Order: sequence, then structure tokens, then C-alpha cells
Amino acid sequence: MMASNWKDYEIIATGNGEKLERWGDFVLLRPDPQVIWKANFDLKSFKDLSAHYIRKNDGGGYWQFFKQLPPSWNVNYKDLTFQVSPTNFKHTGLFPEQAVNWDNLRLICRGSIDNHQPQTTNHQSPLKILNLFAYTGGASVALSKEGAHVTHLDAAKGMIERAKKNAELSKIPPDKIRYIADDAVKFVLREIKRGVKYDGILMDPPSYGRGPGGELWKLEDNLFDLVNLCKNILTDKPLFFLINSYTTGLQSSVLKNILNIVLGGLKGSVEGYELTLKTNEKGVVLPAGCSGLWTNTCRTMHNEG
Repeated sequence: MMASNWKDYEIIATGNGEKLERWGDFVLLRPDPQVIWKANFDLKSFKDLSAHYIRKNDGGGYWQFFKQLPPSWNVNYKDLTFQVSPTNFKHTGLFPEQAVNWDNLRLICRGSIDNHQPQTTNHQSPLKILNLFAYTGGASVALSKEGAHVTHLDAAKGMIERAKKNAELSKIPPDKIRYIADDAVKFVLREIKRGVKYDGILMDPPSYGRGPGGELWKLEDNLFDLVNLCKNILTDKPLFFLINSYTTGLQSSVLKNILNIVLGGLKGSVEGYELTLKTNEKGVVLPAGCSGLWTNTCRTMHNEG
């Protein structure tokens, strides 16, 4: 599944463990562990290069700036606007390959709303979506654009502030997204006790991390149990359940298997797929994680490429 409809983002070239990217008006050179092939030219010599993230031998890294960059700037994707900025951990606050999932989930929500047949338990209510490990809110903003009410949860308060900024930039009404800084498992357990239900759930968990209270998270050990918990807060006729992963070596079939096992009792279909980004190099497609998606229809996945 290729994210190929970007105008404000492109991969100019790849090689030697790095990718040369244009983010709006600025060009960044960042490490990418999937790029194990040789570059066609010295990427650091690119004439419009703005900054280069250099890894240290003992871990971590730093940015080398060649041009004066603002602390942050905006990029657009269709009718969405996001803030990006280089962080100390090489990231920019946005994962452009997720545009594939934004588009497909928007189609699913739009179809439910357009057909005047919301799959909620209370048919007078708008679609309720839960976004776990929601980061800076790309999916939260995208689904809110379709009229859904999104509960956006992330353990990092700084990421929630970035998500609020992205919602503001995309002109999302303040009452469309509920922001919560919490541990995902603890929150889901409370929602089960409250009897709260959601029409769709998506999650983008890290490979390893800690919650606000020091709660340990390891994807291989905790993912299945969390998905199994989340089954208890789905409505009787949910729209979708999406799992995304960047864990190296974890195949999309693993995510597909988890969804089949947990949601096997519900009518629907499950797909597992690799997320990719097109590059300006002939024949080169950059892998960028994988997803598993359960939907309550046999809808064919929309591939941007």
C-alpha cells in the first residue's frame, strides 16, 4: 500500500542507510535502517539540503544544519495541514506513509455517514473513534474531518499539544477531538468499567516504551492482550479496527492473525499489508512499517499507488 498522493512531501533519493526527503520548502537527510543499498550519489552533497541527522556511535544523534530553519513549518496533505519540525530523535512529528490509512479510514467513515446508517449502538450519535498511541494526531485529524468524534490518547503530553496544533491548523472544531494523556491499557480498562463503546479503534503502538506512570510496554508481549481488551469496547456493529507497527521483523501477517483471532466472531474481513513510500528513483520503493485492518465489510482496500 503506497502513499503516493503527497505534494508537500517526497523522497528524492535513498542509499547508504539514509533517505533524502523534501518536507514542504525544506530538504532533510535522515537515517533509515531499511535502506541497505548504495546511493547513486553523495546524498550529503545535494545542493538544496537544509539539515542532516547524524547518528552517534554510542547511540542517539544530532542535527547538522546547512540552512537556517524555522523551529517548525507546515505541510499539507489534501485538506489536512500538519506541523513538522526536526526533533532530537530524528523524527519530524509526522509519518507520511500513514496517508494510506488516513484515506482508507476516511472512506469507511464517509460511507457509513453518507448511507445514513451509522453502525453505532445509538443511531442518533456520531461515529465514535478511539485512537491509541495517537502521537501528533494525523489519524485523529483525518477522521474528525469526516465528522467522527475522536478520543485521542497518548502517554506524552508534548505529543498531545502537537496534536491540538494539527487539529487547529486543519480547522477541526474543538469539540470533535477529546485529548487524554494516559497509559493505553489503564484507559481501556476504565472504559470497559464505564460501558463506553466505540465504532472504530486504531492503534500505533511503539516497539518499546513506558507509560506516564512508568508502565512497561513491549510490543511482542503486550499487543495481543491489548487488542483483546479493546474488543470489549467495540459497538455491536463496529466499522473498523486498525493496528499499525514499525517493529522491524514483525510481518503484516502477524497483525492479521491477531485480528482474526480476536475478532473472528464478528462478520467482516481482515487484511494485512506493508506500508510503502514511493521515491524519485526508478524501481525503488521504501518500506515503512505494516498494518492489519479489520472492517465490517468486504471493501477493497484503496491503494494510492
